[in-house]
Amino acid sequence: MTTTMPDHGGIPQEESDRPWADPALSVAERVEALLSRLTLPEKVAQLSSTWEDIEADGPEVAPGSNHFGRVGDLDETARHGLGQLTRPYGTLPRPALEHARLLAGHQQQVVAQSRFGIPAMAHDECLTGFTAYGATIYPTSLAMAATFDPALIRRVGEAIGSDMAEAGVHQGLAPVVDVIRDYRWGRCEETYGEDPYLVGEMGEAYVTGLQSAGVYATLKHFAGYSASMGGRNHAPVHAGPRELHDVILPPFERLVSAGVRSVMNSYAEIDGEAPAASRRLLTEVLREQWGFEGTVVSDYWSLPFLVNSHRVAADLPDAGALALHAGLDVELPDQRGYGDALVNAVEQGAVDEDLIDRAVRRVLRQKTELGLLDRDFDPRPPALLAGELDLDKPANRALALTVARSSAVLLSNDGTLPLSPGGRIALIGPCADDVRTMFGCYSFPNHVLAERDDLGNGVEAVSLRTALTEELPSVDWEFVQGCPIREEDGSSIPAAVAASTAADLTVLVVGDKAGMFGIGTSGEGCDVEDLRLPGVQEELVEAVLATGKPVVLIVSSGRPYAVGRFASAAAAMVQVFLPGEEGGHALAGLLSGRADFSGKLPVQIPASPGGQPYTYLHPPLGDRQSFLSNLDPTPAFPFGHGLSYTTFEVDRLTVDREQVGTDGEFTVRVRVRNTGTVAGAETVQLYAVDPVAQVTRPVRALLGFAKVALAPGERATVGFHVHTDRLAFTGLAGRRIVEPGEILLEAGSSSLDTPVGATIRLVGEERDATVLRHHGVPVTVEQD
Repeated sequence: MTTTMPDHGGIPQEESDRPWADPALSVAERVEALLSRLTLPEKVAQLSSTWEDIEADGPEVAPGSNHFGRVGDLDETARHGLGQLTRPYGTLPRPALEHARLLAGHQQQVVAQSRFGIPAMAHDECLTGFTAYGATIYPTSLAMAATFDPALIRRVGEAIGSDMAEAGVHQGLAPVVDVIRDYRWGRCEETYGEDPYLVGEMGEAYVTGLQSAGVYATLKHFAGYSASMGGRNHAPVHAGPRELHDVILPPFERLVSAGVRSVMNSYAEIDGEAPAASRRLLTEVLREQWGFEGTVVSDYWSLPFLVNSHRVAADLPDAGALALHAGLDVELPDQRGYGDALVNAVEQGAVDEDLIDRAVRRVLRQKTELGLLDRDFDPRPPALLAGELDLDKPANRALALTVARSSAVLLSNDGTLPLSPGGRIALIGPCADDVRTMFGCYSFPNHVLAERDDLGNGVEAVSLRTALTEELPSVDWEFVQGCPIREEDGSSIPAAVAASTAADLTVLVVGDKAGMFGIGTSGEGCDVEDLRLPGVQEELVEAVLATGKPVVLIVSSGRPYAVGRFASAAAAMVQVFLPGEEGGHALAGLLSGRADFSGKLPVQIPASPGGQPYTYLHPPLGDRQSFLSNLDPTPAFPFGHGLSYTTFEVDRLTVDREQVGTDGEFTVRVRVRNTGTVAGAETVQLYAVDPVAQVTRPVRALLGFAKVALAPGERATVGFHVHTDRLAFTGLAGRRIVEPGEILLEAGSSSLDTPVGATIRLVGEERDATVLRHHGVPVTVEQD
């Protein structure tokens, strides 16, 4: 039977005339059937987007702006159809179900105005959870990395993806898999740390989880964004080819291999080349070398930036042509270089329509895969059909609590922690009683409502002050703020000193309040000149420590600050990386001893505020050379460091062979034992040292890791199954190779605590490793 479909654009559609809506056909057949019928304006519409509910005259106004209005007019911007709807939930503080109704209305209008009834994909941010009012606020990506628990982060991705799918969102703009190169960069909190293997492991876990829920992940920011000069946002990048290929690109390559569906360009430039217009990056590396088949979407207003920041395009039509030729498929968040400008460029012969078709095929393929072209597609989000949309479910809150607890890092402890259940404790610091100091920059409260405290947070969250009062009700607590987060106001420091002097113990909580473009002390556009704590917080710390009373120093921040020099005076130190809505409860349980610390540092904690740029991935020349320089870059706490309330011993490292071919595999086994009196979890870390190579190599580099939970006295053997691809690097000829020679293997509890080791020799010919087949290191754990 032939069914008559609704009239779209005045052309009735018979079911038999809509082969692209037939799920029985292959995706390629459906895409070609629809593409062949589209006019040029209809094709270009699929590469364009519209942002409803925000007023934005240009990129110099919109980013970070809290000015609400309307720029989207679907009557005009979607008159030929539409590729994407921008941030339907992440722009205004409305109840979730109201957003769902509005999204359904927008979709219905897009479908009605398209001759062939093609819906738009909807995308939104999801770095610390779905960036929607009332959605669960998870710890930041840097905190997720501190768990060293990919299985846990996969659950986070799946939970976020499930909420977004329920809300009718198809694409999430996460994760950020930039590798930190300079801690002064404001977006450190959005990354998974300073090691490319750790970044790849956590990024793959998140992507796998998100996409398992039916939401496409988007890798950010391709490429080099985090290596900007001076740690300044959008600053030029002068990375050499080996830094680019051995440090910056590997996480992207790994996630392309894992099946990520979208990639977003970087705003920065690499040696004068703007990634949004780089055919080398977006086509030659991403597609031809790595085999990426998804879509490349622009970071917001990247095409105008080609004109006014990079100056590689004369005007917006020129920018659109450059980006399309390079391999950029979809312009976000609106239509400036694409849209009518791109239609005109094709009509005038400046752009080949085949390039349009290439990008449209990619877009239609994803719409087909997501079911948007199916004959029974319903433009209403599933939640609207169900009549409810809870974005902060109890299970989500429980998961956020688990991540927050697992990500807290105990830096030092002289036995003062756990806290005594009684006595008098002074609670001091600007982060002790402000819940927003626990949220990341891309959480809805800090991203959209940074200057609107009156609108609340949208979720239930308690400060550490409230959580500690509930956790330890018999303690006589005295709270003094001490100083603001960033203002140069030390007038309350004397009151803090008095409270500390009168107390048995002080818990001092300092750090960041994230925001956008200078509104916060951490986050996008919130870069710093050095690594001192913001404002007069350092004066507060020094004054409280000078009392001589025991001090537990807690740092809640989006980047590592140079607080290591306080370690000798503090009784204990704890680092958390903006732990989310359950951060207060998580920290209180850890400080009381009801739960144990198990987090590890995904970055170093510098000893000196000016010791930048510096990460643990440096060659020997980056180590301390006292005879060459008076400066000592040794960190106060190294990458991978983290203590607990128990102790562990890592010993008995063995390798299953003495030599292996340059295209072979070997297994390293390491024993770990809980030598303390309470249950805990240790992250066993395996590092590789290349003592002699044709180019300089890092002092050591992470090969693999495993987080192992052990009861007191319990032992386990961790097996790391390593392919020699993990030892590849860019050689003198500019190609990635695996080189024969000796490799030292070290294992332990941090990058500077590796008590056991062995040697393996790679034999055979130097092997070309341009295309890697093995990105991860499978791990097995056997209880002894």
